[in-house]
Amino acid sequence: MSVKLRLQRHGRKGKPFYWIVAADSRAKRDGKYLEKVGVYSPTENPAYVELDVDQAVKWLQNGAQPTDTVRRILSYKGALLKNHLAGGVRKGALTEEQAEEKFNAWLEEKEAKVAAKKQSISEAEAAAKAKAIEEERKLAAEKQAELDAELKAAEEAEAAAKAEAEAANEEE
Repeated sequence: MSVKLRLQRHGRKGKPFYWIVAADSRAKRDGKYLEKVGVYSPTENPAYVELDVDQAVKWLQNGAQPTDTVRRILSYKGALLKNHLAGGVRKGALTEEQAEEKFNAWLEEKEAKVAAKKQSISEAEAAAKAKAIEEERKLAAEKQAELDAELKAAEEAEAAAKAEAEAANEEE
């Protein structure tokens, strides 16, 4: 039996989220699976990924083949790096402590990048909201100026009609 790490779709139409599962390659996409390894939601920005890295590494070491998308997710969360470092430990190239130190350093760097992206997204949203409010205020000011001009024209027309009526009354 060949095992694949792949996505299993859940959620309603247009709002997908996926489970990352270890499944027999012959099983249906959304069918029977051996173990749930994580969750992936592409609808958020940045995409939400929750992954049990140790379980994913265990499956990779047992020969499970990830699909292309799952491979990218595993790379994003560091499971492939941890698997690579575990191979180096088995071969004696580095110690367990060195591998853990390298992995933690990479993880901190990755978390900093993700936090920076979230910060830039929130700043962009705030700037867009401020711009929309400013445009709305500008339109409201223009509309108020138009209404004031119409009111002034109506008052002038009314005053002219009054003056005409008074002039007509004086002639009589």
